[in-house]
Amino acid sequence: MTIQKKAEAKLPTHWGDFSVIAFEDEKKGEEHLLLYIGELTNDSLLRIHSQCLTGDTLYSLKCDCGSQLAMALEKIASEGQGMVMYMAQEGRGIGLVNKIRAYELQDQGMDTVEANEALGFAADERDYSYCKEILSSLNISSVRLMTNNPRKISGLEDAGIKVTERVAVHVDPNKHNENYLKIKAEKLGHMITGSD
Repeated sequence: MTIQKKAEAKLPTHWGDFSVIAFEDEKKGEEHLLLYIGELTNDSLLRIHSQCLTGDTLYSLKCDCGSQLAMALEKIASEGQGMVMYMAQEGRGIGLVNKIRAYELQDQGMDTVEANEALGFAADERDYSYCKEILSSLNISSVRLMTNNPRKISGLEDAGIKVTERVAVHVDPNKHNENYLKIKAEKLGHMITGSD
């Protein structure tokens, strides 16, 4: 395994008292987090959330990432059991600087998929294989996945983690992200009752 557990601590939040485990991919140097409440078992509720500095931290209205993260933490806390895997894969895996470059192209009229492709990337560069390493280290082989993204489902299942249920994530669009959500549905197959 290239991903190793490095630390675990308590993490009180607005929604409840979580615990957090820090993992490091020793090959790539990437750091990932797993926030959880309750006992981690098979069929636990899981949200795989890609790091989004602009949405999660700076409250950007261009995406729905921050709203989805808050919704996931609130739902898991209300159920008293579940986890959020916080992936260090900014901008669907293209990195922070390239994400801002993609934003620049979107400001010039491209959509989110066209912008990534114009920069020489696939529409979605994320890798879900390491999720299996993290989940397997916790003896988890099946999850209830909070997502609207069919690629997350297939990515997890291709890696060997069974998705026993898809739990939809609904976030109301705003005038800044309506087209972004529409493109994710049309070009990336997202099952939009919100987005992902």
